[in-house]
Amino acid sequence: MKIGILTGGGDCPGLNAVIRAIVRKGIFHYEDEFVGFLEGWRGVLENVTRPLDLEAVKGILPQGGTILRTSRTNPAKKENGLDICIENLRKNKIDALIALGGDDTQSVSQKLFERGIKVVAVPKTIDNDLSGTDYCFGFDTAVNVATNAIDRVHTTAEAHNRVMVVEVMGRDSGWIAIYSGVAGGADVILIPERPFSINEVADVLTRRHARGRYFSIVVVAEGATLAGGETFATERRKTDEFGHVRLGGIGNSLAAEIESRTGFETRAVILGHIQRGGSPTAFDRMLATRYGIGAIDLVHQGRFGRMVALKGNDISSVPITDAIAKTRYVNQELIDVASSLLDKHTEGVSLLRRDNQPA
Repeated sequence: MKIGILTGGGDCPGLNAVIRAIVRKGIFHYEDEFVGFLEGWRGVLENVTRPLDLEAVKGILPQGGTILRTSRTNPAKKENGLDICIENLRKNKIDALIALGGDDTQSVSQKLFERGIKVVAVPKTIDNDLSGTDYCFGFDTAVNVATNAIDRVHTTAEAHNRVMVVEVMGRDSGWIAIYSGVAGGADVILIPERPFSINEVADVLTRRHARGRYFSIVVVAEGATLAGGETFATERRKTDEFGHVRLGGIGNSLAAEIESRTGFETRAVILGHIQRGGSPTAFDRMLATRYGIGAIDLVHQGRFGRMVALKGNDISSVPITDAIAKTRYVNQELIDVASSLLDKHTEGVSLLRRDNQPA
């Protein structure tokens, strides 16, 4: 078979490991031929390709990023965009397409599948919020980066009696924030699932300092929101072709508000794309490899319109429609873990308990 591969949306560690696994098993076991479409759906839309053979994937296992490059191009927003994609797939004599990406990328996969294109999806989102799978590759690497950063700011926070606000990725869900916050021993963890009050954060920190703890660590997901109509200034951001606002800036705004309301010297650390970059962890290399093998097997089983998934420790698959139907939020069990580690005398537990929000 002649199979196309693309990587869409934001990059993350492990993409190259998936590509490598698909190509190696496809060539060694199925005698497939592979074509890479460059820069996600843009490559399909503009018919920009490169051959993918054993030489092309040699040595890429530990590399971050993606050798196919990526973009947030949405063909459905272009005039006749989906029809052009279908025509270009036919021009390249593609028998099946494997798309690596999150809910935006896979929403296009589903549209093409409904038009007769044989598509298999591989879950990719650094936020780990894609439904249908327990883990997405790249998440473990991001959590390790964030946890290492929190470990490092602990020392400077303690040395200077500061509050350190660490902003991590997480548009709609706080998986990175809660994992790294718990692993790094944060004193306050703020996630999108639980809108927070700045006054309550300030009160928690004031009570903590009054008990003789003269420094604090606050971990906040970039998509965390305020409760009760509270507002503060954040940077204006452009939207991408899928309608998402480019997030960032809550860390600086929150740090300024904390310092203003408590009088404690407060600094912000925004990890940003550092979480996306660099070499994947061993866990992510293994998971990405298993996903790649699972994807090429689905192609040869003729099980199209599905996404490979991790359930427990087993690789399985789910319909793409299930994967993109809803966001996978941080569950109550993890929230309870984080809450149980906070000092109830500071009332910090209530920051994570909002019964009217998804979990």
